[in-house]
Amino acid sequence: MPKTIARTAAMTSAVLDLTGMTCAGCVGRVERALARVDGVTTATVNLATQQAQVAFDPARARREDLVAAVVAAGYGVLAPTAPGVAATTGRSAADSIERRAQRRQLIVAAVATLPLLVLAMAHGAIPFADGQVGRIVQFALGSVVLLGPGRALLHKGFAAVRAGAADMNTLVSLGASAAWAWSTVATFAPRWFAHGGHAPHVYFEATAAIVAFVLFGKYLESRARWRLGDAVRALHALVPTLAHRVGTRDDQEEDVPVAALQPGERVRVRPGERVPSDGLVEHGSSAVDESLLSGESVPVDKTVGARVVGGSLVTNGALLVRIDRTGADTALARIAAAVEQAQGSRAPIARFADRVSAVFVPIVLVLALLTFVVWWSLAPTTAGLAVAIERMVAVLVIACPCALGLATPAAIAVGAGRGAELGVLFRTGEALEHASHVDTVVFDKTGTLTNGRPEVVAIEPAPGIADAALLRTAAAVELASEHPFARAVVAAARAGDETLLPATAFVATPAMGVSARVDDALVRVGKFAWLASEGLDVTAWAGPAESLAARGVSPLLVARGQEILGLLGIADGVRPEAAAALARLRSMGLQVAMASGDRRGVAAAVAGTLGIDDVAAELLPADKVARIAALRKAGRRVAMVGDGVNDAPALAAANVGMAMGQGTEIAAAAADVALLRFGLLAVPTALALARATMRTIRRNLLWASVYNLLGLPIAAGLFAPIGLVLSPVVASAAMSLSSVSVLLSSLWLRRFAPTPLPAESR
Repeated sequence: MPKTIARTAAMTSAVLDLTGMTCAGCVGRVERALARVDGVTTATVNLATQQAQVAFDPARARREDLVAAVVAAGYGVLAPTAPGVAATTGRSAADSIERRAQRRQLIVAAVATLPLLVLAMAHGAIPFADGQVGRIVQFALGSVVLLGPGRALLHKGFAAVRAGAADMNTLVSLGASAAWAWSTVATFAPRWFAHGGHAPHVYFEATAAIVAFVLFGKYLESRARWRLGDAVRALHALVPTLAHRVGTRDDQEEDVPVAALQPGERVRVRPGERVPSDGLVEHGSSAVDESLLSGESVPVDKTVGARVVGGSLVTNGALLVRIDRTGADTALARIAAAVEQAQGSRAPIARFADRVSAVFVPIVLVLALLTFVVWWSLAPTTAGLAVAIERMVAVLVIACPCALGLATPAAIAVGAGRGAELGVLFRTGEALEHASHVDTVVFDKTGTLTNGRPEVVAIEPAPGIADAALLRTAAAVELASEHPFARAVVAAARAGDETLLPATAFVATPAMGVSARVDDALVRVGKFAWLASEGLDVTAWAGPAESLAARGVSPLLVARGQEILGLLGIADGVRPEAAAALARLRSMGLQVAMASGDRRGVAAAVAGTLGIDDVAAELLPADKVARIAALRKAGRRVAMVGDGVNDAPALAAANVGMAMGQGTEIAAAAADVALLRFGLLAVPTALALARATMRTIRRNLLWASVYNLLGLPIAAGLFAPIGLVLSPVVASAAMSLSSVSVLLSSLWLRRFAPTPLPAESR
């Protein structure tokens, strides 16, 4: 079924930057809180990017209502940024503050936990360690850790219980509190649980170590999560903070913040500076590096009237630019917003983790209680009670589903960010997942496989006439014409550094050709039939002209007086990277097809050049949709690549629509993936990156699931008869490092690089 392109007009959306989320349980709590707000239709929370995307009816709900619901659930919301300010600014500041606070808490916890571990493991080596004084010292150190750095964990954990939910903080809080409570009673009322004349064992070191390891894991997570937004921050960093605004009357300059620029104002950009916002060159000329958008390393010459984009680098000349787009309307801001949207969205595979996390915590609480009851019933003594508590605490701690909750969003965030660096914009996590399953790629022809403009593709001069002379003579006549074929001839001549000859007495014969006097000789350029009707002998050129026409190339004869100088072939040229891109797709095991609205002969000629066997031509937009639908009905998972307005329905109908970067805005709006740079080579790059991202997600989910499946029975003591047990200290370390390992696994995607071309296509 075709995908929905537009949202209902009455609905609006908001993105909330959240604080305080730590696990999949937090995601569920925030989503439920937002869903209960009257007027909210959908609420999606991403743990990796700490964002909530909410769709709601503005007549029934306000942003303030959404914020209030999140705060009531125990979490924070960052204030929205001012217009023109990078959306990442508030998040960056909040992350920096959070990391500093986490670092302080971690240092305090580590300083108090280390002596606790020494005391707990002394076993008589330290004189007072096993006595009442040692126990009181351990109580003091353990309390400092639990009620100091661990206070935030306790607050969130028990807040979740009061709200009728449970999450990672609940498990950690219960585990650490249970160990601390038992140890406190055993310290100040040891006679209650004395056994065989020995005081009961205390677990203050477990309490402190649980908190310390959790804080250590959170600190590593925040550092890794910071890297998830590297791509967006790199885009925003391309825009300078100040602009040289030029007055409209006195031409006086003043430096103003870029956020203060308004459409219609003028700015001066000097060599070595970046353009502050999108606009048109009003004065000056310079080569401008636009590789951030085009991927082309060679700077583009810009003169009066040329468009420049914010963030591009002016290299060798000053420009006076009249701004016409600012803030979120600029090309760079739209790219950054698309990346953030993709990073904050959820892929269908995430539903697995959501379903598991929704029921996992309650099951763990029951399992922990069952573990306690079983072990105490096996040994209803003071020592047995201590063992039962230890097993219960280990189960509570190791079962935290943090890694499961991070498995999908972390990989999506890194994959979308890496795609932006490679010129590929995935609009949603769903698009990224669908792209990983594609097995058939259907291309439009004009503007996609071809350049979308006429070019001189064949030059056949008469004997004794050089190619350059033929082009120079034809271009002299065509210079005065506005026909696309004329522009192609002139461009080809200028590309060869040919000096165009002066022409006079220009005459255009509609649908036939043009003529003019060059060096006092009548030169005509036009169709075969026209020159024949003018009395020229064109018999010798009939064969070459028919050969070009059979290949979809339009022949133009060039004559001086009654002499035929030669033949020029005009066609929409195949993109130079097209053959390499298709070779890369075939090496990935993908099928390639063409769906074109052009004439059958022209489409067949391009398909033959590129080795495409599956060709459909002379298609209307509805025919392209039917073609896509037929492939999907046959079980194919289809990606459609196009660039024009007539491609938009087919892009929306495909499993994955991919729009070329220079295509129309309508096509881009209907597409799931925008290809901004590197032309057609971005198509295999996008599909390969999608596959790599899905492999990472599956690896993350497998690791997180296996970790819990193996860790829980060990923590519960199922393998205690063979000596395999898991203490609360080790459980807390394993739980924290599990989340960190998932994040590091996702960050490995940043090393993704396009697959090298097959040797035969290089």
